[in-house]
Amino acid sequence: MREILIGSIHTSPLTVTANHTAVALGSGNLPVFGTPAMSALMENAAMLAIAPYLDDSESSVGISLDITHDRATKVGEKVSATAVVTAVEGRRVDFEVTAEDARGNCIGKGKHTRFVVEVEKFMAKIEK
Repeated sequence: MREILIGSIHTSPLTVTANHTAVALGSGNLPVFGTPAMSALMENAAMLAIAPYLDDSESSVGISLDITHDRATKVGEKVSATAVVTAVEGRRVDFEVTAEDARGNCIGKGKHTRFVVEVEKFMAKIEK
């Protein structure tokens, strides 16, 4: 692992489909962008923000996510999630995460933590 720089950033885009809705994901009964889908998009942005710093034998796993989902988004709308590295302590990496719609409205925000792992060692532990 190379040194992960504070301020490293990535934005992941998504067009909301029926598969991303609360009703489809089982987190609600309305056909709007579901919190689990927003959470996954935020984690994706964080994962990709630090991916360039990792060796081929490494990956990162999410260990904490504390977010709010502040605004509904309908199917067909474009959304994006942005993750910014705020702290690095050894293999632990903290992020500020935000999500917004195509009009620039904040639809969610919070904090996320990932841990850098050696893929082979990590997978060996879970396969036992």
